[in-house]
Amino acid sequence: MGNGFKGFGLDPLILKAIDRMGFVDPTPVQEQTLPLLLDGKDVTAQAQTGTGKTAAFGLPLLQRLTRGRKPYALILVPTRELGVQVAEELKNLAYFMDDVRVLPVYGGRSIDEQISQLKRGVDIVVGTPGRLIDHLQRKTLDLGEIEYLVLDEADRMLDMGFIEDIEYILAKIPKIRQTMLFSATIPEGVREIAAKHMSDPIKVTVSEQDLVLPTTRQIYFNIERKNKIWALCRVLDKYQPKAIVFAQTKMMVDIIEKRLLSYGYPGASIHGDMTQSRREKVIKDFRSGKVMILIATDVAARGLDIEGVTHVINYDIPEDPEVYVHRIGRTGRAGKEGIAITFITATEMYLLRKIKEYGVVDVEEEQVPETGRKDIVRRITDYTDVADIFGMVRMRIDVGEVDGLRKVDLMDFLSNQLRLGDMDIGSILIEKEHSIFEVHKDAAVKVVNGLKKTTLKGKKAKLDIVPVEKY
Repeated sequence: MGNGFKGFGLDPLILKAIDRMGFVDPTPVQEQTLPLLLDGKDVTAQAQTGTGKTAAFGLPLLQRLTRGRKPYALILVPTRELGVQVAEELKNLAYFMDDVRVLPVYGGRSIDEQISQLKRGVDIVVGTPGRLIDHLQRKTLDLGEIEYLVLDEADRMLDMGFIEDIEYILAKIPKIRQTMLFSATIPEGVREIAAKHMSDPIKVTVSEQDLVLPTTRQIYFNIERKNKIWALCRVLDKYQPKAIVFAQTKMMVDIIEKRLLSYGYPGASIHGDMTQSRREKVIKDFRSGKVMILIATDVAARGLDIEGVTHVINYDIPEDPEVYVHRIGRTGRAGKEGIAITFITATEMYLLRKIKEYGVVDVEEEQVPETGRKDIVRRITDYTDVADIFGMVRMRIDVGEVDGLRKVDLMDFLSNQLRLGDMDIGSILIEKEHSIFEVHKDAAVKVVNGLKKTTLKGKKAKLDIVPVEKY
């Protein structure tokens, strides 16, 4: 039995469920919020998904279970996926209690079925703003006996434009209640909600060092854009992971899924354009292990809490450091080691600096792993990615002054032998044992192929590309 939870004075049946779920010690956010919430205080807590926040607000709700036909507790969530997840965890925490009725209420599913359950009686409602308002306007949901209100991922609800919906719903709830607000960040909008709708809330903040789980190892590959799929396949071959792959756009998610399937990898995608039933099936298959690679946008994956994720792969590095923290929090759970891998192009290195300035300092560079097998996808040279803002690619060859090479010789070679135009050739620097010159990205392939077929000053030149960041 988890001794750490016994000290909160929880019902023995709840403690038994905690033990069944494998929880041993409370997480930092649970340690800080549970005593306050069990004492009836209003609390605003800064905590990301994966820190145990559902149990932090769920345990006090179950400890004070009030049975009746109307719900005594309402949990507002931004997305359908999070609603289903929260409802499932509450049911698990109430596993040994007598028939606690928890109803997730969200769009994309039959409203008639929800109405039928509400008529039979519900204890706790977990709902998205849109569907809750639908029920309120139909008069199929009565919030007049709500004693406990939870706003989960409040910042996300504001980002999605739900502020007016939240105000509408809160106007239907008794003012005398306990309110719990959980949010990954506490921007001005969240502070305004707390000031307006909470009673002397106590603020709990998870420290920056707790934002990233200590069991998550963070690495990055400095990789050209066109070689990301090559790097991804190498990671999948090397580790055989249960992985979530994050991309910035729905289009990129679809592209990655199609390419992985064509190479024989068991992957599936989720994003906002998919039907709810399709998204639920994909998540179910990923949970069960039928699908081992989930490709997702941030919106679709927000709030996902799936056991056994060994790797998070940032195919596209996010611009917001907070999004990075949310993403990598999907792995390294429950004391198990996880790996977060981020693909970063040369021109995106400033985003890594932003992440480190945010307080996430343990991100180390590594090389794309060797797999010991033939690559399914070949690595190519992405000249667009290594070019500067003027489209020029810097090249280095091991032919220099000691070989008798002069600037005019190299200019003649590029212009006359390789037939590059004047606008295709940039600066040229001849040094003792090597030379550095610039050519336009559109002419780079011609230079590479030309040097393979001929000699320069009687020597077979070895060519290297100098990435932008190393200029």
